[in-house]
Amino acid sequence: MSAKPEHYDVIRKPVVTEKATMASENGAVVFEVAIGSNKPQIKEAVEALFGVKVKAVNTTITKGKAKRFRGRLGVRKDVKKAYVTLEEGNTIDVTTGL
Repeated sequence: MSAKPEHYDVIRKPVVTEKATMASENGAVVFEVAIGSNKPQIKEAVEALFGVKVKAVNTTITKGKAKRFRGRLGVRKDVKKAYVTLEEGNTIDVTTGL
């Protein structure tokens, strides 16, 4: 399976937070993904880009917060995150680039 250009559109970037680090200890990796992507697309993209076997994909959509920018009210974008659980023996090192 080769990496198609649209795989890079599905997966935006890895999420490196305290919660994501705790998830990685249980064989899961967290990615920020395109808001319109679905679980089969995410699974296919991760398997193609990183050469690993995916066991499960869980997604969550975080609604954008209302924030003030230079005194004006603005809204941050909604963000979709994918918690990708890998099969035993597969790992992804998100500290290195693609």
